Amino acid sequence: MWRWILIVPSALLFAIFALPLAALVMRSFSSDFVSSALSTQALQALSLSLVTSTITTLLAVVLGTPLAYLLARSTSPRRAWIELMLDLPIVLPPSVAGLALLIAFGRNGLFGPALSLVGASLPFTTAAVVVAQTFVAAPLYVRSARIGFVEVQQELTEAAHVEGANTWQLFREVMIPIAGRVLVSGAILTWTRALGEFGATILFAGNLEGITQTMPMAIYLGFERNLNVAMALAVVLIVVSAALLALTRQLERRP
Repeated sequence: MWRWILIVPSALLFAIFALPLAALVMRSFSSDFVSSALSTQALQALSLSLVTSTITTLLAVVLGTPLAYLLARSTSPRRAWIELMLDLPIVLPPSVAGLALLIAFGRNGLFGPALSLVGASLPFTTAAVVVAQTFVAAPLYVRSARIGFVEVQQELTEAAHVEGANTWQLFREVMIPIAGRVLVSGAILTWTRALGEFGATILFAGNLEGITQTMPMAIYLGFERNLNVAMALAVVLIVVSAALLALTRQLERRP
């Protein structure tokens, strides 16, 4: 009796998650899935999404790893405020993130005139897609990397200092190898989040086919033009996201 009190609400919540995804997959395969997935619009959106999300992940790793390390080692009282600022894009509504980017880097934004002086214009370009994805996805990597560096045992860092290691050697030869699994997991989550980014991108970069139209925006446009393409791209996103999450779980299980 008491067991069913736990099973019933658990099954209801699981059904809310599983049934829509199952319905989408079944409906997409009942349509002309292959031709829709291989259409010009779908392939352009897929290639653009893969390129921009990969660039975003590389930027997050290159720029975020040193930042996460400094935050993990810092004892400054300002660290809490910096961490708050970095974590804020994770919980911000996508429309707020896109509007903030547009106000900051738009042609008439705060920094728009300065960018114009050097001949740069971000809005409605592929670079704007990368910036929007970085804004919403890179904090996930920084957060994961920071936690990974914090969990490195203090005894190991002290032993490295006793052996004469400088800050760079400690970072490269001790911290990175020990926290490597967490860094990889953070990079995978960042890539997945960038791949599915929609709200900030459509406000800041627009929805230009072949230029800024990533898979989520092609799915959105598909509701009006071609539902089969939208469903095919949605299934591709589901499969890729599931595979990446499975890889992350596998890394977490390794001793």
